[in-house]
Amino acid sequence: MGIVTLEQFAGCVGEGFAIEMDGSSIQFTLTEARPLPESGFPGVRRAPFSLLFRSMSQIVLPQKIYRLNNAVLGVLDIFLVPVARDKDGIVYQAVFN
Repeated sequence: MGIVTLEQFAGCVGEGFAIEMDGSSIQFTLTEARPLPESGFPGVRRAPFSLLFRSMSQIVLPQKIYRLNNAVLGVLDIFLVPVARDKDGIVYQAVFN
């Protein structure tokens, strides 16, 4: 897919993403796609942005690169970090800079 952008993900807020693990699928919903402050470094290939995904599972996945599949964007390898837990599940963040 090449370099992904905020605009690509912004159109997928509210959509499902799946991770296939050990023969089963873990479902995520993209809940937020927002820009981050510009770094001011010359030659930057894309504007930095952050994504938040929610999993309804109470199982916390460790931070690492996961292969996510989405109906619109296809298959993407994204580094996810668990950042919050509440009664509805786990929130994971991905930062692109």
